Amino acid sequence: MAESAERSAQRRVRPAPLIFEPAEATADPEHFFDLESMEDPRELLARATELTLAFRAATDRSIEFQAIAAAQLADPRRFDRLTAAAVAEQAGWTEDYARKMIEFGQDLIRSSGRDRDE
Repeated sequence: MAESAERSAQRRVRPAPLIFEPAEATADPEHFFDLESMEDPRELLARATELTLAFRAATDRSIEFQAIAAAQLADPRRFDRLTAAAVAEQAGWTEDYARKMIEFGQDLIRSSGRDRDE
């Protein structure tokens, strides 16, 4: 339970926004959010840390959306529901991981009040 409260507190912290790079910048494998051009190590550390936090937050949020989608796809109320094995295949997961993600998604849906009888 403390872990859940800690996650909620972390979600409220807004890390630096991710700014998408132009296509020509991403074509250069050495280019990464202009970090390679920074000469001041303090500035480099600060910006790299901001990006790290932003990517972690984005990863956590993406995982939550994956879980919600998995739970929705496996919902027994759906006539076209998927089995855990089918969800796993679609997402590239193991079946055991899919079951855990479905359960996690169900918990997220319940806690957000999105679970409504249709």
